[in-house]
Amino acid sequence: MAKEGVKAREVKRARLVAKYAAKREALKAAGDYEALDKLPKNASPVRLHNRCKLTGRPRGYMRQFGISRVTFREMALAGKIPGVKKASW
Repeated sequence: MAKEGVKAREVKRARLVAKYAAKREALKAAGDYEALDKLPKNASPVRLHNRCKLTGRPRGYMRQFGISRVTFREMALAGKIPGVKKASW
């Protein structure tokens, strides 16, 4: 499980990206790269990384559910995700 600070940092980055999205778009359209360079580094959407909402795991992220594959499997087997059941054929 990831540290709480790592998860909080990712949330903070997401807020910064949302805050500066319109400004970044306007500066890019104008071609003003000097002003774009003065924005915070974490305002760039490239710096965002998907993490599991429950554990903070950065790898094996399932975008449809917002959790990692490990957490998904545990929850699916416990019957906590509606409409998901173990395959058998």
